Amino acid sequence: MTAPRIIGLAGWSGAGKTTLLTRLIPALVARGLRVATLKHAHHEFDVDQPGKDSHRHREAGAGEVIVSSARRWVQIHEVADEGEATLADLLKKLSPCDLVLVEGFKREAHAKLEVHRAANGRPPLHPGDPRIVGVASDTVFPEAGVPVVDLDAIAAIADLVLASSEPFAATLDRLGRRHGAAE
Repeated sequence: MTAPRIIGLAGWSGAGKTTLLTRLIPALVARGLRVATLKHAHHEFDVDQPGKDSHRHREAGAGEVIVSSARRWVQIHEVADEGEATLADLLKKLSPCDLVLVEGFKREAHAKLEVHRAANGRPPLHPGDPRIVGVASDTVFPEAGVPVVDLDAIAAIADLVLASSEPFAATLDRLGRRHGAAE
């Protein structure tokens, strides 16, 4: 890949997006790609642990904490009254990579692979979302109008992700316009 690309994995809660990502990422890395992920959470979450210094810093009122070691660093930003960051805002914070996989943000205007599991009992998203470029499912959708691959066919899903991902810059531009950014 020459320029960074992006695609999302969208689906209802319980469809298996995270499980698929944890199987897909190694397949993409094995192809020589630097992969970044960005996950949306619908609830309050914490990556920090009570009693650790970084947690104590946040509890004391720090609006932002960066923890760094020789192996990794993490930035924790408290939103407070600022409101939730947009997908465009978060994408701008990523370091250079070849491919960004976005989990969630199913209502945003980026290319998405739908993850659908019949046992979930929820309707598919692809009929109502023109940004869905493919479906990974345990169900056959002959009328889908987009490629449909089996949830367990990781190599085929990796091929579909690479073929259907879109240029990062174009996605960022479209998302920024959608949210009224004046860049």
